[in-house]
Amino acid sequence: MLSMGGATAIAADFDCMIEPAQMVEVRSPVVGLLERVHVKRGQSVSRGDLLVTIESTVESSAAATAQYKAQTTGNLAQAQAKLAAAKAKAERMQELFAEEFVSAQARDDAAAEYKQAQTELLAAQENSQMSKLEAQQAYDQLRRRTIRSPFDGVVMDQFLYPGALVDGGDGKKPILKIAQTHPLAVRSIVPYRFFPKVQAGAAATVLPEPPFNKGAQSEIAARVKTVDRVIDLAAGTFGVHLELPNARQALPGGIRCKLRIAGVDG
Repeated sequence: MLSMGGATAIAADFDCMIEPAQMVEVRSPVVGLLERVHVKRGQSVSRGDLLVTIESTVESSAAATAQYKAQTTGNLAQAQAKLAAAKAKAERMQELFAEEFVSAQARDDAAAEYKQAQTELLAAQENSQMSKLEAQQAYDQLRRRTIRSPFDGVVMDQFLYPGALVDGGDGKKPILKIAQTHPLAVRSIVPYRFFPKVQAGAAATVLPEPPFNKGAQSEIAARVKTVDRVIDLAAGTFGVHLELPNARQALPGGIRCKLRIAGVDG
């Protein structure tokens, strides 16, 4: 409460909902056999946790082969040695030509061999770099056979089980459905008369409904993230959106709450 010129200003409480920040249906980006689902319905997951493995025997072999090819240095070493020998020969033939011990043709042949060795070394270097890129591509293809969680959240449902054929194409059945629960989203519908007073970045307090309003969760500090810039004429309201940190997963999504915004009174 605030006293303003003898009058008491009472902070306005608005109904709100605490919801997952987003819900995602997890699909495979490749066609393959579902080998293993590493999580269960209702299980909490963190960003980067392994969710799904697609059978990858062929891709693993291809990646290993590409990696071995990228690590081989025989052709490059051979080209380097040939270049060093050709350079030494060209320099020696130039000296001998200057002393009139060899013909100009012999000198020119040695110089041509040196240039050819330079070209072969360049080709060997390019092939070595190409092999490394092919190895990276093979490992990228292999990594597509594992699916990891894009955020902190909870597994809401499982649709496919090991042994099923997966395909991420449109209309295909997803493997899992997960909801982001850190952070949570707070959404409130506010009467339009408060529009001038509500600004993005404003401090706010969120009070979850019972029994989630006990202890440290009785009043949770937050800030207004966005304010709808279009008012619903039929309802005479506009939307206010906040983010609520939930690193310990103490609050579930899908519960009611009360919202109080600093500087907004009834």
